[in-house]
Amino acid sequence: MTFNPDSDISGSNVRKRGRGTAIGVGGGGLAVVAVFLIAQFTGIDLSGFVGGGDTSGGSAPLTTSLSEKCKTGEDANENIECRMAGAGVSIDDFWADNYSLVSSGEYRTPQFALFEASTTTQGCGGASSATGPFYCPGDETIYIDTSFFSQLQQPPFDTTGGPLAQLYIAAHEWGHHIQAISGIMESANRTGTGADSDSVRIELQADCFAGAWVAGASQTEDSSGRTLLEEPSAAEIADALDAAAAVGDDRIQAGSGQGVNSEAWTHGSSEQRQRWFNAGREGGPANCDTFSVDGSQL
Repeated sequence: MTFNPDSDISGSNVRKRGRGTAIGVGGGGLAVVAVFLIAQFTGIDLSGFVGGGDTSGGSAPLTTSLSEKCKTGEDANENIECRMAGAGVSIDDFWADNYSLVSSGEYRTPQFALFEASTTTQGCGGASSATGPFYCPGDETIYIDTSFFSQLQQPPFDTTGGPLAQLYIAAHEWGHHIQAISGIMESANRTGTGADSDSVRIELQADCFAGAWVAGASQTEDSSGRTLLEEPSAAEIADALDAAAAVGDDRIQAGSGQGVNSEAWTHGSSEQRQRWFNAGREGGPANCDTFSVDGSQL
């Protein structure tokens, strides 16, 4: 997806963090990392997994604004960090206009942090690049190590990992923020697994929210009313769908040499993830209630 070169992204709240302090996940740390290796790119609530992380070791990582580096859509087209800055402007504009389709409450913008190697969070303990992109509801912040995007192009994912696939990641994490502030995440039972579990419904809804943004992205505007993004091409949509399929539970299980076991799913199959992405793209946020459908239709 291409940004309009003269659009203004300098108002983005996306910040770059310095290298984080060491991670102290305590007992079971390797198991936690293993969980996240399976869940890469999907973004999940970390509080139930890394709550034991050490958030007290050392001072908080230094952060720098990207506003000087990332000023225009042309910058976003040429630089991955600026692409995330532009994503922050566009996705925020979309949800400011469409949040009422999901909740009667008041919309608020999440924080958005880029990091390298590892970082600490105020609400979810420590995280490393192995965690993959994630949203922390405790501090309402999206965390992305942009080196993950190159991993999308390597085994086991083997996707093209183009710009819209990268933007889809940010939109998916923003979807978790929408779930958190609307109360959807709190009301769900995120401890279960299985093809029709609330864990899967949470992830499929975030995919649907991402698809809804993709459909509306070319109408999002900067602070001066200029459109931020051009209409996505069919090839770009296919690129995002390819990324969604690559992280389906069934694809990951098969790729790791396991048999496909739907009872262990926490994020949904490749087919489900693509279908709910398209449900959002075709029907908008109001079409994303994954909790109201029967398990056989999920």
